[in-house]
Amino acid sequence: MASNQSVSAAGPGLKRVLTLPALIIYGIILVQPTAPMPLFGLAYDKANGHVVTLILIGMVAMLFTALSYGWMANAYPSAGSAYAYVSREIHPAPGYLTGWSMMFDYVMNPVICVIWCSKATVDLGVLPGVPVQAWFVAYALLFTGLNLRGIEASARTNAIIAAGLGVVIVLFFYAAIRHLIQTPPADAAALVRPFYDPATFSWKAISSGAALAVLTYIGFDGISTLSEEVHNPRRNVLLATVLVCLITGVLASLEVYTAQLVWLKPASAFPSLENAFAHVAGLVGGRALFVIVTGSLLVASIGSGMGAHLGAGRLLYGMGRDNAIPRKFFGAVNPRTRVPSNNIKLVGAIALVGAFVLDYDQRGYDLGAQLLNFGALFGFMGVNVSALIHYFVRGRDRRLRYLIAPVLGFLICLYLWVSLAWITLMVGVCWLGLGILYGAWRTSWFRKPIDFARIGADEESTPPATMPESAKR
Repeated sequence: MASNQSVSAAGPGLKRVLTLPALIIYGIILVQPTAPMPLFGLAYDKANGHVVTLILIGMVAMLFTALSYGWMANAYPSAGSAYAYVSREIHPAPGYLTGWSMMFDYVMNPVICVIWCSKATVDLGVLPGVPVQAWFVAYALLFTGLNLRGIEASARTNAIIAAGLGVVIVLFFYAAIRHLIQTPPADAAALVRPFYDPATFSWKAISSGAALAVLTYIGFDGISTLSEEVHNPRRNVLLATVLVCLITGVLASLEVYTAQLVWLKPASAFPSLENAFAHVAGLVGGRALFVIVTGSLLVASIGSGMGAHLGAGRLLYGMGRDNAIPRKFFGAVNPRTRVPSNNIKLVGAIALVGAFVLDYDQRGYDLGAQLLNFGALFGFMGVNVSALIHYFVRGRDRRLRYLIAPVLGFLICLYLWVSLAWITLMVGVCWLGLGILYGAWRTSWFRKPIDFARIGADEESTPPATMPESAKR
């Protein structure tokens, strides 16, 4: 597939209004500061109680890919994220395929969040008698409406959600620490048991839980989709991406470590693996804290779904602006709000329809979650290869870090990707095949060029990175 770089079609562009703190808050909300809570019970079961170890392994694994994302955002501060990096650095054909696969990640996240939020609302007894399907409509409209208001409004909403979740996490820590002071662990060995318990430790169990632990960090890549709406993106996207991974890892480790210390005392099975963390909260804080934690997970899922919805709109905008998908629809920006409204509305419609489709079968919900990982890990591999080529293969500054981080990030993501369930790989490969056929039709079997839009400079007037010769051919 050939390519020509050109200035984007006349019309309004995205607006640079996000500061580094706002970008970090957006990333934390997208990943969720309560991310390990829904996974706690399942991870505990898979890894024989070594949840903290899984979280730390996942943090190290994702930091390599986070560095690659940050470096590529420095080179190409574009809203297209992984699609833009692979297209401009390697070749438009694999870049297009990367963007196509990432649709699973960005679109399936709001679909799953619509379903989870709706069922959690019913479980909490909000408006008894209202069917879950009605909540599907409500949450799909909520995500769409919030993201249509403009990026400044989305940033304010993220800050409010972050503050609320922070209060809930502090309440849990307070109740848990008070409980541990009143009923301390039996001995000093119990303090290190969440990291390593010689009686139950198994590398096989740790390996089986590794992919699950990585889910704690899925979503950090959404930071890079806002590169064209950030002040000084060449610096701030790198810092935000790495800091979000670190903050998430540290906070998640503290959460699950405290929860494991608390649950060592009962030494019994969780009433529900899916809601195990809330049961720990109920143990230390009673029914009130149980409801508060469950409610906080609902709020966190709303924030995550809204953030993924926003990221999906930016990904489609980046591909539409280059005319990889129809520019007239996907590359349009609302002149008043400066957001790609068509994409936001389309993703909202997909989230609603997807919720109804997947709700018919619990296995379908599981498939949606795994398809999210299929697209995310595929995109992560592409970004790692792009960073390796840009900085170590073609770059003048061939420091060892530009070799080690991308290679390790790629290998880890590849291992996790091929470890997905066979049905997920089959559906994902079929989706990629459909993308190849569509791309072939639009480009006369990849002979027509993709007109890459020029990436605007930030306020510091940092010159944009030169497009590699291989992508021009």
